[in-house]
Amino acid sequence: MGFYISPRFLDKLSVHITKNYLDLPNVKVPLILGIHGRKGEGKSFQCELVFDRMGVNVVHMSAGELESPDAGDPARLIRLRYREAAEMVKVRGKMAVLMINDIDAGAGRVDQYTQYTVNTQLVNGTLMNIADNPTNVQLPGSYDSEPIQRIPIIVTGNDFSTLYQPLIRDGRMEKFFWEPDRSDRIGIVAGIFEVDQVAHADIEKLVDTFPDQAIDFYGALRSRLYDEQVRQLIQDVGLERISLRVVNSAERPPEFRKPDFSLPHLIAVGKQMVQEQQRVQEMRLAEEYNKSLYFNRKLGDTRDRTPPKQETTYSPANQFFRSYQNTPNGNLQGSSPTPPRLHSPTPSSYPGQPSSTRLTPDLVTEVNRILGQGLRLGIEYVDERRFRTNSWNCYGIFEGDGASAIAALESCLADHRNDYIRLVGTTKERRRVVENIIQRPHDKATRP
Repeated sequence: MGFYISPRFLDKLSVHITKNYLDLPNVKVPLILGIHGRKGEGKSFQCELVFDRMGVNVVHMSAGELESPDAGDPARLIRLRYREAAEMVKVRGKMAVLMINDIDAGAGRVDQYTQYTVNTQLVNGTLMNIADNPTNVQLPGSYDSEPIQRIPIIVTGNDFSTLYQPLIRDGRMEKFFWEPDRSDRIGIVAGIFEVDQVAHADIEKLVDTFPDQAIDFYGALRSRLYDEQVRQLIQDVGLERISLRVVNSAERPPEFRKPDFSLPHLIAVGKQMVQEQQRVQEMRLAEEYNKSLYFNRKLGDTRDRTPPKQETTYSPANQFFRSYQNTPNGNLQGSSPTPPRLHSPTPSSYPGQPSSTRLTPDLVTEVNRILGQGLRLGIEYVDERRFRTNSWNCYGIFEGDGASAIAALESCLADHRNDYIRLVGTTKERRRVVENIIQRPHDKATRP
C-alpha cells in the first residue's frame, strides 16, 4: 500500500533532521521540532512515513511515560532514551531521532484541574537542558566527559500553549503547524482506499463532502464498511461460539468479500459517523461533571450556578444586536431587534469606562461589564469552516485595560468582517463564565 507523504511535511522534517547532523558555521540550530495541529490529522503517521523514507532510526516515547509515582523517573528516562539514540547512530551508522508523541498530554497544563507535579517540572527542565547542551547529556549518578552524538528531538501535540513557555521558545524548539490542505487530504485519503480501487474522482467528492473531518475519519470510515460482514459472521457461527472460531481455531481464518466502496455508500456511512460525533458534542457530560466538582455539589444537581452565558450577535451592517431563540420545531429565528439586557458592572478595581465611536454603546457596555467584574476579556474569531468544529482562534486577552480591549475589538471587527467573533470572560482559574458571539458572517440569522 503506497501511503501519501505531504511535500510540506517531508520538507520540514528532512531539513530539520539533516540540519542537526551538519556542522553549520556560527548557526544555532534548534534541537527540538514541535509538530502541532488538530487531532486526528496524521501527525505521527506522517512522521513515521518520513522516517521510513529517509532510513532514520527512531527511539519512541509517549506522553504516558512523562509521569511516574517516583519523582525523577521520567526525566531520567528521557536522558536514557536520548543516549540510546546516540549509541544507535554510533553502532548502526545511520541517523536517529528521539520522538515524543502527544507531549502536551503528559507535560501540559490544560485547565485548573490538571495537576502540576515535580515530574512535570523535571521533564521541562530536562528537555530544556538537552536542547541547550545536546552533546552533554548525563545520567544521574555518573558523568561521562566524552561528548555524545547530537540527536534531533521530534515532539507532537495538539495545543502547545499548554506547555512551559521557555521550553517552546525559538532557539530551543522550531514549531510546525500541520494542517493538510485539500490536495494533501485527497492524497492521504487516496492512499487509504488505494487497495480498494476507489476512483480518484470519487475520492475528491468524498473529501469535499466532509471538508471539516480529520484524516482519521476516513480510516474509521473504511473500517466501518466491514461491520456488516463481521455481524454476519457472528450470526452464522453463533454468539456463544465466536470466540472459539476466531481464537486458536483449527479452521482457516474467516474470509470476507470486498465491501461496497461506491461513493453513495461511502457518503451514507460517513453521515452516520458525523451524527454520532454531533451526539457526543451535544451531551457535554464532562462539562457538567467538572462544574459539579467546582461547586462541590452532587452530580445529579444540574442547576447552573455560574453567571448566565449571554449569546448575542453583532453585525457592522445594521449596527444593532439580534438575539435568537429556539422555536418548537428546532429552527432558529430572529427575535425582536431590541438589544439584550446586560448586567451592570459589579464594583471592582476596574478604573474607567472607555467608550468608542466605532462600536455600538451596547457592545462597549458589554466589554466594560466583563472587565468591571474582574474577569479577563478574550477576543476570539473563527471562519465559517472552523466554526462547525468549534476551533476558535485567540485575537487578544486583556485584563483591566478597557481602552486597549476596545481598540483591539475595533481592529478585530475590521480585519475579520466575514468571520465569527466572540467575547470571552474568564476567571483567574481559567474558568469561562461568559461567551458572547458578537458577529456572525453576513448576518445569517438562521445560522446557530
